[in-house]
Order: sequence, then C-alpha cells, then structure tokens
Amino acid sequence: MAQPLEACHLPRSKPHLERHATERIGWLRAAVLGANDGIISTASLIVGVAAASADRNAVMVSGAAALIAGALSMAAGEYVSVSSQADAEKADLARETWELAEMPEFEREELKQIYVSRGLTPELAAQVADQLTAKDALKAHARDELGISEFTEAKPIQAAVTSALTFSVGAALPLATALLAPYAQLTWYVGGASLIFLALLGYLGAWAGHAAPAKPIIRVVFWGAIAMGITAGIGQLFGAVV
Repeated sequence: MAQPLEACHLPRSKPHLERHATERIGWLRAAVLGANDGIISTASLIVGVAAASADRNAVMVSGAAALIAGALSMAAGEYVSVSSQADAEKADLARETWELAEMPEFEREELKQIYVSRGLTPELAAQVADQLTAKDALKAHARDELGISEFTEAKPIQAAVTSALTFSVGAALPLATALLAPYAQLTWYVGGASLIFLALLGYLGAWAGHAAPAKPIIRVVFWGAIAMGITAGIGQLFGAVV
C-alpha cells in the first residue's frame, strides 16, 4: 500500500546561495598587489644592501624604511588611481542620467539592442528593456551598457587601506627573517624565505579568487626571484666598487 504523500518526508528545497570571486574583486586585487609588492620590494632591498657588505644595522634600517615608505606609497597610489576610476564612473553615470531624462526612447532602444546582441530575440529584448527601465533605468544602463556594478565599482578608501595593510604584512615577513637569520647567510635566508612567502601568497590569492593555484604561484615566485637576483647582483657590484 502506498504511503500518503505527507508521510514520504520529501526533502524540502533549500535556497541556492552562491558567492562568486567578482564579489571580492575590489579588495582582492589591492590585497594581492600590496602583499606581493611588500614581499618583493622589501626582500630585494634587504638582499641588495646585504650583498653590498653592509652591517646588520644598515640592513634592518633600510628594511624598516622600505616597509614604512612602501605602505604609505601604496596607500597614496591606490587612492589616487582608484579615485581617478571613480571620477570616470561618476562622469559616465551623470551623462547617462542626462541621456535618460532627455532621450528616453533612444536609451530604451540602446538597451534593447544590447540584449539582442547577447542572444535574445528582438521581442524578448524589448520586454526585458521595458521592465528593467521601469524598475531602475540608470542601474540597468550602468550594469549592461557601462559595465559598472556594485561589485566592480571603484572604492578608493577600501583599496588604499587594503594595500597599505597588506603591504605592511608582506614587508614584515622578509624583515623578520633578516632579523632572525645568521648574518653570514642572511642573503640566502631572506631570498629563500621570501620565495616561500610569495608561493604562499600565490596560493592564497588563487584560493580567494576560486582559481587554480599553479599559475599564480609560478608567476609570483618567478618575478620575485628575478627581482631579488637583479638587486643582489647590483648590491655586489656596488659593494665591490666601494
């Protein structure tokens, strides 16, 4: 005898919630850039100064100066560059607001053609354009015409703070290694440890962005090794000349 439907205990459907890497793109880019720059620039400076036969105090002072100056420079640079992006976005939105007020039919047709180019039939594209325009015309044009969304819009303060903090953390790693390593092998300790830190950073960046880790790890380690190798060579050259 079949059981009543109520007794079957069918599993209830659960809301399907997804989180995508694009939701993190604003701070993730600044974080990876800041930490990567902190590790590479500070480690390269330490390796270069040590290769020039400077004493430990000179190495530590140069490393500390690199941390402070680099963090401030990253914050200022990110704020200025992302502010420029934000200014451009605001100008585009202001122009779009004016166009929606002055030529609404043209803007509706423009939105319709965007959806047609993405594969909708003209009839369906017109319906979608009408409904989105009725709900929030500026948001629809910002997203589909200008490519501006809540996840990708420029956030200067967030980028500046994130870059400064992650640069400081990244720079502190080779600086701490230089403090603890035997001075005779300081260059090798700092260089080797920094490559490990970069590999870890590449992995964490890939994990946060839901990407495969192999390429990011190889990328950051390769360029970090080149930067430290060139700086060490220059340090030895100047040390020999002096």
